[in-house]
Amino acid sequence: MRGQGGLRPPVSPHGLCLHSPERAAAERAPRIYTRTGDSGFSSTFTGERRPKGDRIFEALGATDELSSAIGLAGEFSSEKGHTFVDQLHKVQCMLQDVGSNIATPLSSAREAHRKRTSFSEKPVLELEQWIDSYSEQLPPLRAFILPSGGRSSAALHFSRAVCRRAERCVVPLVQAGEADPNVAKYLNRLSDYLFVLARYAAMKEGKEEKIYIKPEP
Repeated sequence: MRGQGGLRPPVSPHGLCLHSPERAAAERAPRIYTRTGDSGFSSTFTGERRPKGDRIFEALGATDELSSAIGLAGEFSSEKGHTFVDQLHKVQCMLQDVGSNIATPLSSAREAHRKRTSFSEKPVLELEQWIDSYSEQLPPLRAFILPSGGRSSAALHFSRAVCRRAERCVVPLVQAGEADPNVAKYLNRLSDYLFVLARYAAMKEGKEEKIYIKPEP
């Protein structure tokens, strides 16, 4: 049966017609699931349908994991009152732009797509400035450091490792001409930034950094 204007009224998952306030809620809140990926394919920003195992989605997944890892590190760091938490939030926002560029393969992108998802060198240079600033405050590095130095530092080290994986996923896309080279550069500098920041967090918290000691035979 159709409602006024020939439109079928909203139906609940149980097949019941919804009325206010249920109907209003259904119209306000779209479903979180779309079922469009049930066949093992997903869409790029350009509209292409590619298998979910495509290297574009591998790179997008790794970038998403990286943002989540940084979010966890940011929460630990916030509990300790670190002033660099705002930088971590900015990095998370920048990773959204990284994802947009990855999701827009240049082989099928129109000019409008490229303008919306371009990635400049400016964020790379900003990371380099941050790295230099923290590096100047740290003691010289004389040994191989293990992920340690308190929760903030360890979480930042974990983020660094995830960042390296994201970079490894993105580099083939750049080499194939599908993503902007600045995206790979950003991830490369970001891993360096996270390493330096992990050491800085340990220093500010007065935590000991564990170093590699070769086991005796």
